[in-house]
Amino acid sequence: MTGEMYIAEATDERIRERGEHGGVVTALLKFALESGMVDAVLAVKKRNGNRYDGVPSLITEPEEVLECAGVLHCAPVNVARCVKEYLDGAKGVRLAVVCKPCDARAMIELAKREQINLANVIMIGVNCTGTLAPSVARKMLVEEFGVDPEDVVREDIDDGKLIITLGDGSTREKDLKELEERGYGRRENCRRCEVSVPRMADLACGKWGVPEGRRATFVEVCSERGGELLKKAAEAGVIRVEAPSKEAIDERERKEREALERSKEWQERYFGELKEMSSEERRRYWFDYFDRCIKCFGCRDACPICYCKECYLEAWRGFIRGGEVPPERAFPLIRLAHVADSCVNCGQCQDACPAEIPLSRLYQAVNKELQRVFKYVPGMSVEERPPLTVITEEELRNDDPLLFLR
Repeated sequence: MTGEMYIAEATDERIRERGEHGGVVTALLKFALESGMVDAVLAVKKRNGNRYDGVPSLITEPEEVLECAGVLHCAPVNVARCVKEYLDGAKGVRLAVVCKPCDARAMIELAKREQINLANVIMIGVNCTGTLAPSVARKMLVEEFGVDPEDVVREDIDDGKLIITLGDGSTREKDLKELEERGYGRRENCRRCEVSVPRMADLACGKWGVPEGRRATFVEVCSERGGELLKKAAEAGVIRVEAPSKEAIDERERKEREALERSKEWQERYFGELKEMSSEERRRYWFDYFDRCIKCFGCRDACPICYCKECYLEAWRGFIRGGEVPPERAFPLIRLAHVADSCVNCGQCQDACPAEIPLSRLYQAVNKELQRVFKYVPGMSVEERPPLTVITEEELRNDDPLLFLR
């Protein structure tokens, strides 16, 4: 069943009304709880109805799942860290988790480090072409769209445009690239992201490929567990499914391809600037940013990949002296050495930085080089081990330790 694709919609009219694309994700979460397939659902709710303040919520009552229906582009929640830190890595509870591609990739990387038990997790992935920082989104809506942020009931990113829907049903749209050129639009890491369809999750759900004018979800089965959930929900009458047409599949592929092309453009812009610098210019560029650091540990604490029980960056470990602001430059470089091989470009470190250091740009730039050397893309497969944790047959046969660095 893995690889099969469907156009699906919820049968419960309440869920269909609340959901923006047929309510399938909400229906699957509710069914997973009701059927006993999971003990709890981890999803995002609006705090007091505020769509710019998404709160990760652990839900055990099926009816409560309906409160999480709908898309929140302005709530980039750190889902993987919630599972690791606050739910003990799902080691004692079976979870259904709604996740963006970067969330799913982070959970896979954590599973490789025995921080999350994916055997207890059903990942319902949602397509993502980017999220917006809440404060930036509010300012943008006022200054660029000329609307009150509280009047917005929906945002959409499609075909290179940001589209908002107001409470009266009217819509407004702006060219996304133009917005981002002016400092608005998506978070920086989202602009560079190459993974918009979460095939590393158990199910990949999104609107791409759904016929225009129809409120439904295009679902791709990515694992046996995801297929089992979808099949049981369909058999129980919770959702209706049908095979997509070839045109629908082609349209989905086109949208995904164009999203990738846009990400490559932003990568060329950010990384091209760095490549054009001399070694000395790059050193000065990053060290000037490092000198802003106030050693708040926000980047470390926000990173879903960081998991050391005793952090090397704490002063008592002896690697970094205490009481110095900015800290010695080993501070950001140690973080870089620890996470660059497994960075999934979620941007949480950069969001947390009060000094506005472009940390995710640094980590992804190094990670792209590591991908080139080791042919390893973080978070795409549980079976694929991280660099330096395994030795290939080719490495064993060759006496040159610098073989792969040439």
